[in-house]
Amino acid sequence: MKKTGIFYGSTTGVTESIAEQIASKLGITSSDVHNVGNTNANTIEDYEVLILGSSTWGTGDLQDDWYDFLDTLAACNLHGKTIALFGCGDGCGFGGTFCDAVGTIYEKLQGLGCTFTGSVETAGYGYDASTAEVNNGEFVGLLIDENNEADKTEERIKSWTEALKKTL
Repeated sequence: MKKTGIFYGSTTGVTESIAEQIASKLGITSSDVHNVGNTNANTIEDYEVLILGSSTWGTGDLQDDWYDFLDTLAACNLHGKTIALFGCGDGCGFGGTFCDAVGTIYEKLQGLGCTFTGSVETAGYGYDASTAEVNNGEFVGLLIDENNEADKTEERIKSWTEALKKTL
């Protein structure tokens, strides 16, 4: 597998936990798992593959640490990088903006020379709308709802990481 780094923003620890589970499934060491709140975006230069994760807050907002990091990341040279996205949200309480932070990251980085991988079918998710749904019936990455669908998290991570292994 290509040199892979995981970059996440987490306020309550849920997204951090998901990042650690993804790292474990992919055999990524803890030194390659980075909290964007205390990581320089230039660290991405060390990696061919970036796995980026954010929780969604309020009505579709990025996790706070992502605002500065995303602007800096977008200014980096992403040509030739492969990016996979994951995020956490609440499909019932905020079903109209489910995991929109993932959609925001995707929109900001699209067209900057990177390739996206790791899309997931929307079937089986409970939500109303999401900017992370870019193709009819497909999310740009792995979306997790620990509030309402925690019983599906382990299988979703397993399926997603197995699919990623085939493409990386």
